[in-house]
Amino acid sequence: MESGERLYRASANAHFSGGIGDTVRTCLGMKRYDSGSMRIALKKLSPDAVLPEYAHGPAEDAGMDLRSIASVILAPGVPQAIPTGIAIALPAGYEAQVRPRSGLALKHAITLPNSPATIDPGYRGEIRVILLNLGSAEYRIEKGDRIAQLVIAKYEAVEWEERELNETARGAGGFGSSGR
Repeated sequence: MESGERLYRASANAHFSGGIGDTVRTCLGMKRYDSGSMRIALKKLSPDAVLPEYAHGPAEDAGMDLRSIASVILAPGVPQAIPTGIAIALPAGYEAQVRPRSGLALKHAITLPNSPATIDPGYRGEIRVILLNLGSAEYRIEKGDRIAQLVIAKYEAVEWEERELNETARGAGGFGSSGR
């Protein structure tokens, strides 16, 4: 294992037998979850990086907070990639989804234009979050601010089978086909 690289836990299946208080331990100031968790390798690329963590634990939160390692001014209408200072190594069959924070969206009109963003299992570079200010005034991101949520999700590999499709009641009805 490289210097500075450690294994940290991210919840894949939040199942706790004795309640959250019985399963959470603190190790070096970081929350650790013993039951229903998977191990994902994470590397800090900057001493300012903060590990993704659940605000309320994996029994209550699907997403872990991602934090900025830079102070950045978001001008209205100009997307910017905000650095987090971390890289991860997901196992095959898993993706990390980067999603907007609801508070930033509601209070400041800050969103992710490619939401949810996908981090593939083969990617080993820095996780950077593309933020877009939909408001009319500049918004300042400070170093250490929570800027997005990270959700680890399983996916299935597919093979396409070209053939005729079966009939359904909906058929080809798309946008607005179910009414208002």
